[in-house]
Amino acid sequence: MLTLEKFEEASEIVKRVTNPTKLIYSDYLSDMCQGKVYLKPENMQHTGAYKLRGAYYKISTLSEEERAKGLITASAGNHAQGVAYAAQKFGCKAIIVMPTITPLIKVNRTKGYGAEVILHGDVYDDACAHARELAEELGYTFVHPFDDLDVATGQGTIAMEIVQELPTVDYILVPIGGGGLISGVATLAKMLNPKIKVIGVEPAEAASMTAAVQANEVVELKSANTIADGTAVKCVGVQNLPYVQEYVDDILLVEDDELIGVFLDMVENHKMIVENSGLLSVAALKQLECKGKKVVCVLSGGNMDVITMSSVVQHGLIQRDRIFSVSVLLPDKPGELVSVASTIADAQGNVIKLEHNQFVSTNRNTAVELRITMEAFGTEHKHRIMDALEKKGFRPKLISAKLY
Repeated sequence: MLTLEKFEEASEIVKRVTNPTKLIYSDYLSDMCQGKVYLKPENMQHTGAYKLRGAYYKISTLSEEERAKGLITASAGNHAQGVAYAAQKFGCKAIIVMPTITPLIKVNRTKGYGAEVILHGDVYDDACAHARELAEELGYTFVHPFDDLDVATGQGTIAMEIVQELPTVDYILVPIGGGGLISGVATLAKMLNPKIKVIGVEPAEAASMTAAVQANEVVELKSANTIADGTAVKCVGVQNLPYVQEYVDDILLVEDDELIGVFLDMVENHKMIVENSGLLSVAALKQLECKGKKVVCVLSGGNMDVITMSSVVQHGLIQRDRIFSVSVLLPDKPGELVSVASTIADAQGNVIKLEHNQFVSTNRNTAVELRITMEAFGTEHKHRIMDALEKKGFRPKLISAKLY
């Protein structure tokens, strides 16, 4: 069971390997919500995520014999690095089974902590099944990513730190994947102060905990297709569900598109890289009545590969009309391109890409197409640029923006 005694023990034990992630007050989010919003930056942990807490505490509870056998787990990212790092600290051999599609940077980081990595299967479920087979075959101790109460106890130490630093906290928002983090945080938060409201947040396309709560039992989703890959879990932990049912006040759902804008906000306003799963708690603020309340958003991790980061930034800029594209038809004669560029410049737009298509019409003298991708300050500025082009007679037509 999850007990206060074990939480207190875990809180002291995890300090051996965790960085102190002090709460960060967010002026930007506080103004938006008319409350006081704080961030719990678990993305600043040594392994880039909170998972180190549960892994290290779990391993600390094992006997010398169990540790000597070696450890094995399955993960596509944060848990893999947490177990690898924790095993290294305990001097244990560790095998991590990762899906074959795992980004190379995550594979190399896991290896960098001394673990042996085996690539198997296309998704986490395949990797997990293989890891369990190897555990049985080799006699290794399996460390589950979330369906383990010792792991949940380790993750729950986050609540101890939040309450110690902000005793009068009203809301704690926590991302949900398999349920280890939310069950640990919610249980301990309620033990420390029953008045604290703990809100779980899931991606709308991978709402496995919501489904389990509604069905009053663990159910398996047909798919978990979301950019919040760290919470893309089809089936939550059986051991976690009762604690979520008892201690979590509500579960909110967030669409993938909402995470894209929040990523930009975090980079621009807090100079922090937070992975999509870690942003669920921030994205959910808009659904919560926060006026006059003290709210803590747990940023569960920051492990995002550069290619994904680039894609999210591009889509975020387009989503917020800070990059957009238009098509205009021009006579194919000298001076027309200059006229268009001057109109955009006068409206303070910044052209970043031009495409000139002379074959849009059989009569080039009548019309050639010019596709212009440009920067703007936002939606209002975009409309001003469009109006300026319209007044000059260019009849601009909005088209899908692409930076590549």
